[in-house]
Amino acid sequence: MTDPLLKLSHLNKSFGALKATDDVSLTLMPGEIHALIGPNGAGKSTLIKQIAGGLRSDSGTVEFAGRDVTALGTVPRARAGLGRTFQISSLAMEYTVLQNTVLGALGHDGGVMRFFRPVMKDRRLVDRGMAALERVGLTDQAAKRTADLSHGQRRLLEVAVALTLEPKVFLMDEPMAGLGASGSKRLTGFLDALRVQAPILLVEHDMDAVFALADRISVLVYGRVIATGTADEIKRDPTVREAYLGAEDAA
Repeated sequence: MTDPLLKLSHLNKSFGALKATDDVSLTLMPGEIHALIGPNGAGKSTLIKQIAGGLRSDSGTVEFAGRDVTALGTVPRARAGLGRTFQISSLAMEYTVLQNTVLGALGHDGGVMRFFRPVMKDRRLVDRGMAALERVGLTDQAAKRTADLSHGQRRLLEVAVALTLEPKVFLMDEPMAGLGASGSKRLTGFLDALRVQAPILLVEHDMDAVFALADRISVLVYGRVIATGTADEIKRDPTVREAYLGAEDAA
């Protein structure tokens, strides 16, 4: 039996009296897209931060590629192969598209303190950055200032930056946010192919994308996973419909 690449066991995080995550356990298998859905305030982004290392859990463990990484911070987890895209863009807007991917490649190599100009003369880093841009279809935008990209292009650039880290797992926090129908369709197709390189834990509100992509879906409500299953199982689950999907259908 194949072991999970990512395994969360009984993760908890509270902010005062508020339980943001409540005994969360789930797995991500090789080649899988596992979607995490739930209403606003359910604790999804908090959980992603706990997995990525940006937020220390009160209890529970995070195992990645067979290793307990619970005590590690964001940087060592990223270098170990946890690639993350953000709900709110973390790109350097005044830098070019290529410079952003080169910075990602530099972070992978642990050279974040190097001066920027010599870095752009490092052919190995530039080639890695260009290869990532080619994967997402942004090579023709390489010299453009990131602030001048469309919203959809910025989302693709975030994926390209994550690709430079040569991730074993992708953590994606609402990659469809702000995209129109055509942009969501394009990104859905890209993510479907991307799972071959590395499995994806996907936080997303776009239910069309979730149902099209996800092998499994976990539903988070008030910090607790109330159901995990296939798209068909989740659609039919009366508890899920009452707690989340029913409210979405009525909206």
